[in-house]
Amino acid sequence: MPVAKACVALLSDWFSATTGEMIHVDGGFHSQAAAAGPPPSPDSESRRFALPVAARPWHLGRMRIFRRCVLVAALLAPLPLLSTSAAAAVPAWAPAATAPVHPGVQTDTAGGQCTANFVFYDNTDVYIGQAAHCSGTGAATETNGCSAGSLPLGTPVTVGGATRPATMVYNSWLTMQAAGETDPDACQYNDLALVRLDPSDASRVNPSVPFWGGPNGLNTAGTSNFQGVYSYGNSSLRLGITLLSPKRGISNGDVGGGWSHSVSTLTPGIPGDSGSAFLDSRGKALGVLSTLNVAVPGGVTNGVSDIGRELDYLRSHSSFTGLQLALGTVAFNGRRLPLGL
Repeated sequence: MPVAKACVALLSDWFSATTGEMIHVDGGFHSQAAAAGPPPSPDSESRRFALPVAARPWHLGRMRIFRRCVLVAALLAPLPLLSTSAAAAVPAWAPAATAPVHPGVQTDTAGGQCTANFVFYDNTDVYIGQAAHCSGTGAATETNGCSAGSLPLGTPVTVGGATRPATMVYNSWLTMQAAGETDPDACQYNDLALVRLDPSDASRVNPSVPFWGGPNGLNTAGTSNFQGVYSYGNSSLRLGITLLSPKRGISNGDVGGGWSHSVSTLTPGIPGDSGSAFLDSRGKALGVLSTLNVAVPGGVTNGVSDIGRELDYLRSHSSFTGLQLALGTVAFNGRRLPLGL
């Protein structure tokens, strides 16, 4: 630390003739050394020194420096703790049974309807996630985030249950393009946008996934074949029939080096379900519904982008380094049987 280095220097033989002027050592803190010139005699007007220099092992000016250095060190000792960013405090969530804003509500970005996934928070705000492609300006087949167009940050987003427009403050497509990303798997599967809720709506939020509960953590291990997965889509094509929203299915394994998971549900995610949350078999946040895939053989599957990798990318390429995934207040229950299966 600069103060300590200055104190060591001042107490060394390098500064044997330190003057009595202010010596600034760091950000306005200072120590005052002894008076300039030869030490005054006992008969002089100034009687600051009682002993001649030869009789003292420490120059009294250095003793003064020493005392002030000790004082400054004591004052500065707690500062590293105060300056370190503390983990964001968990907001006081609205009750899950009555909260109007939660995972699974519809979002509308310039006419593009999607489904919100998870809730996030930091020291200042509450956010809800949607897919990055929900603000895309190209064709539905443009899925490469390193080249596809998107509306800019600052675009207003209508969030179901919120009283005021929210704001898109992060988009993985825009971020990858700005960073010159070249990883083909990241370009193809990194599909997350962060929507900041108006502060007046923060008290209307609950982070629990409807019907299933959770998330109770973050999946960091991926999925294996036939592992159970759970979701909640809210496409406007379902005409508001919420019985069709909960879905359960199986994973077909990871793809893209872990950036995505192929999943099958009896009724697959459809347009408007894009961005919806997926949980793994333990109720941990797995990913974000990104694509509808048709293959022969294989049938219809969905591509679910990995939320853990997306959050790592967000924190390392944006100012949202303290962003936290909000855990559900309702316990996960994967034994329920939804109508939509």
